[in-house]
Amino acid sequence: MSERFVLITGCSGGGKSTLLEALRRRGHTVVEEPGRRIVRQEPETGGRTLPWRDPEAFARRAIAMALADRDTVRDVDGWVFFDRGLIDAASAMETITGEPILADLADRHRYHRRVFLAPPWPEIYRQDPERQHRLDDALPEYRRLESALPRLGYVAIPLPKIAVEARADFVLATLAS
Repeated sequence: MSERFVLITGCSGGGKSTLLEALRRRGHTVVEEPGRRIVRQEPETGGRTLPWRDPEAFARRAIAMALADRDTVRDVDGWVFFDRGLIDAASAMETITGEPILADLADRHRYHRRVFLAPPWPEIYRQDPERQHRLDDALPEYRRLESALPRLGYVAIPLPKIAVEARADFVLATLAS
């Protein structure tokens, strides 16, 4: 199962969601980023589990959502692409609380050995209602993921800063090789 689960992570605003939409248009299963879903859901329910209000609660909920996402797509055939996922959420939780959970969760719930890492891309970075932080605030998270992936046994493959369809071709060709 885990070799079909492909994680696309990296810098906030680095073009991950746009890439994943291109992969979806090509017929692949895509799992939307837990954090964006939480940020959209919380105001609808009057909740306060937002990264700028309660980062720990937000990270815990993102972990739970990432685990549920994996179960939801367990029986899907073919590649399943995750926009962020368990590693992102567990890495955030570990940073916030100091609780050493990342290695254990990453070991028990593997993704494909190749993880695609979106680098900082200032030219396309945009804030929006779900991404309220600035690019400078996103860089420590990117560095943390860039450092953690090899320690967790993954090969971090930087995504080239190219047009979205060419980026999708790059991902699929890399997985096919």
